[in-house]
Amino acid sequence: MGIKRFFATKNNTITNAYKADLSTRATGSNMGASDILEVFHIYGQASTASAAPGVRVTAHELSRVLIEFPVLTELSASRDDEVLPASGNVDFYLRLFDASHTETTPTNVTIVAAAVTKDWTQGTGLDTTTYKDNGASNWVKASDSVFWAVSGGDYATGSGGQSPDLTDNLYVQSQYFTSGIENLNIKVTDLVESWLNKTTDHYGFGVFLSGSHESGSTSQYTKKFFASGTEYFFNRPVLEARWDGSRQDDFSNFFLSSSRATAADNLNTIYFYNYIRGQLTNLPKPDTSDGANKYITGSAPIYVSLYSGSKDNARIGQLDLSPTGGLNLPPGSGVKNSGDTAITGGWVAKGIYSASFAYASSSITTIFPVWHTGSKQYFTGSGIQLKTFDGGNAFPTKDYVINITNLKPIYTTDETAHFRLYTRPKGWNPTIYTKAVTSIETNIIEKAYWKLVRTVDDRAVIDYGKGSDNEAYSLMSYDASGNYFDLDMSMLESGYSYQLRFLFNIAGDSKEQRTSFKFRVENGY
Repeated sequence: MGIKRFFATKNNTITNAYKADLSTRATGSNMGASDILEVFHIYGQASTASAAPGVRVTAHELSRVLIEFPVLTELSASRDDEVLPASGNVDFYLRLFDASHTETTPTNVTIVAAAVTKDWTQGTGLDTTTYKDNGASNWVKASDSVFWAVSGGDYATGSGGQSPDLTDNLYVQSQYFTSGIENLNIKVTDLVESWLNKTTDHYGFGVFLSGSHESGSTSQYTKKFFASGTEYFFNRPVLEARWDGSRQDDFSNFFLSSSRATAADNLNTIYFYNYIRGQLTNLPKPDTSDGANKYITGSAPIYVSLYSGSKDNARIGQLDLSPTGGLNLPPGSGVKNSGDTAITGGWVAKGIYSASFAYASSSITTIFPVWHTGSKQYFTGSGIQLKTFDGGNAFPTKDYVINITNLKPIYTTDETAHFRLYTRPKGWNPTIYTKAVTSIETNIIEKAYWKLVRTVDDRAVIDYGKGSDNEAYSLMSYDASGNYFDLDMSMLESGYSYQLRFLFNIAGDSKEQRTSFKFRVENGY
């Protein structure tokens, strides 16, 4: 799937700003039910008495945001259910969306997201202007009966007039705002993972100006974000998980090694999907009694050996899985030593296993993969037809006819949709010698990306994720049946029509395809 969003469970704005009389601080005010979150620093609007008799000091007025997400409930359950990948294979982003207004905005400032270290309540206050609604949490209290250790909130690093340590990747991350109207999009992976593994207590984020901007002699007024109570669905604060969830199964896209290709291009990956009674199920270990480690998961290896000939060959069915059995393979990726016959593969997700290797042959055109551990055979695949890099089109096709073969007109918010993309070159014209088949073969696009927009305003709900590593969250998978991807409909607002668009990167050239596909989302709960 590659992307999943989790909405805030509580949020609030706390402030020590002066009320309209410029003599009373609003430190007891609560704005937990407001549809706006606010961050600012005001300098010089008022003054306050100092320790020296008769001397007044120019006052600093601050506003900060508290926000929390369902880390120990929804995020934890998603990881337990293997929806979220394991630590190291997924990144998390705190996203807040700009709320435009007619007042000034802070420019050229750094906004910080820091870990809150004390439990707090949201409160029910609404007034963000005159601060007439009192309650907790607020500038001095985390809840009705609990005070902050430091006014303005307790954070893992940086509080009050202290400057957060912006080099501390665990507890603090930041973003530079040039114009002041940008959205907040801060990577907070380390902190979220520490919450998930419970090495750090989870009380959410504090969002505020960095120390130099909170204590400086320049006002930074005012940065507003939409709160969780906003009527605008896609402007609600989210904790967004991103990962490369694509699976490039080269079973029908398998190329022989060539000296003209790089090591990466010579590498092929094949998958084994262990379906038992229609459900993906982890393979049992052959030599382990019932217990916690009885399945092939995690770092436990699985092996693939390759054999030539026909599946009807007597050798297939009585395979020799000894060290000398199977075809010899060159070292690289899952092959440890030259001349090995077993490729070391591994567990990908529940019931899914993969192995990557290169293979060169001058005579064999079909190979048969056998998945096994030692002498225990699990599965013998159908024949892999070997392709070569020789020949080919020097000017690859970039225009395609595409279709989602299983598109439905309506989806519900409680389902995860599986989309299959059919692709063929535009202008494809079979000859009288073309073999007749019941279904036209689809073209595999190795780097195909999807994007989702809302039809009514063309808003990019999920943009193309085509970066490296976990930023390639919209890279499509492919197998023998073509390209595909999954989409979690719970991330979408019901009652609206959406469009899927596609971008193909072929030979380093990216081109968005002309055809888009519409569907509507309705409430499924």
